[in-house]
Amino acid sequence: MSEHPVEPADIPDLRAPDDDAEAQLLLRDGEIDLEGRLLDASNVTLVGSIRTGTLSAECVYKPVAGERPLWDFPDGTLAGREISAYLVSEATGWHVVPPTILRDGPFGPGMVQLWMDGDPMIDLGAFVRRDDAGLRRMAVFDAVVNNADRKGGHIIPMRNGHVYGVDHGICFSTDPKLRTLLWRWAGKRLPAEAVEMLERLGDDLRGDLGEQLHEHLTRREVRCTQERVAELLRTGRHPEPSGEWPALPWPPF
Repeated sequence: MSEHPVEPADIPDLRAPDDDAEAQLLLRDGEIDLEGRLLDASNVTLVGSIRTGTLSAECVYKPVAGERPLWDFPDGTLAGREISAYLVSEATGWHVVPPTILRDGPFGPGMVQLWMDGDPMIDLGAFVRRDDAGLRRMAVFDAVVNNADRKGGHIIPMRNGHVYGVDHGICFSTDPKLRTLLWRWAGKRLPAEAVEMLERLGDDLRGDLGEQLHEHLTRREVRCTQERVAELLRTGRHPEPSGEWPALPWPPF
């Protein structure tokens, strides 16, 4: 007896995740199909698709085995810093970082993150100079995580107005290393929403969030994150360049 062919109706329609819970499910349980590599990335950064029975999306996969040692960031920790940035991002409620997890992949454990297609009509060179609420939130977030590499190419403005940030592998140093294009608000008073967020975040860092970060960061790195939040609340202002570390990333884009 010959087998009946599978009709198109028998194949479930694949769709993008509708919310963060579905995104986490897809990232955790989905099958990764790699399609290429981003050659301009300093560490091995692979792109492809990820899908389950009903969900599908594009993703970025950064295997720990492909990390390039850095003198000021221990080898093998960059993926954990990416996860930590996502955890802090979620705690802020601002969703600066796209859904991200640490899981096994085709080349071993690594960071897997949903790929975000930004608005191709936006000129990033002009956009990063705007007084944009999403960029200002990102500037506060970067000050908290001590982002040493906020380049223009790491900023993704979406069609709906949301602004994502990616590439957080060199965050959370215990030394002041904030290096960013987003100095527009340097020295200005923090918006009320930022102060409210930082007050909540400080509490979270002393509780469950702090414990989650300890799985990926050293205790000193978590303590320094708490101290940066406390300093932002003490001054009530956006930080200014210290003069002890290059203020701008290179190349800027």
